[in-house]
Formats: sequence, structure tokens, C-alpha cells
Amino acid sequence: MNAKGNNTNSTWFDPDDAPELTEEWFEAAHQYQGDTLVKRGRGRPPIPVSERKVPVKIRYDQEVVEAFRQTGKGWQTRMNQALRQYLQEHDVQELN
Repeated sequence: MNAKGNNTNSTWFDPDDAPELTEEWFEAAHQYQGDTLVKRGRGRPPIPVSERKVPVKIRYDQEVVEAFRQTGKGWQTRMNQALRQYLQEHDVQELN
């Protein structure tokens, strides 16, 4: 047997090197409730109700969608901004 081919890397760690488990660590730790993992700590902050987007299914003319898509990534946000600007400048009731 060749001594150079024998890989003896160890994955063992000295338990004395483990960090101390403090109250802060336990407060931020993920926990299981039954079979469900409940993640704690920092996450994405909730979006205020006034800024939430509403999913809708809507049909636009193809040339309108193409024009916004050609502007690249973020085209739906720009379309929303254009509609918002229109609402500020016009009365929607006039469209009837």
C-alpha cells in the first residue's frame, strides 16, 4: 500500500473550541415546533400596506408591452411609474 495515497484528514473539532451558548444566541436561534422549522432573527422587513403591490391579470396592447420590455430589466416597475404619473396628471373619470 502506498503511504502517499492515504488521506488522513480529520473533521473532528475540539469541543472546547465551540462558542459559548448565551441567552442572545438562543433567542436568535431557529427552533422546531413539532415538524415545522420556525426561523428567527433578521428577515426581510414587512412592506407597509401603502406600498404593497396587487397582483392582477390584465391585457395590454402588444406594442405597449414591447415598448416597455425594450427598456430592459425593471420594465414592469417603469410601467407602474408611467401609470402612476398619468394618474397624477389626468382625471381617470375623463376616459369614459
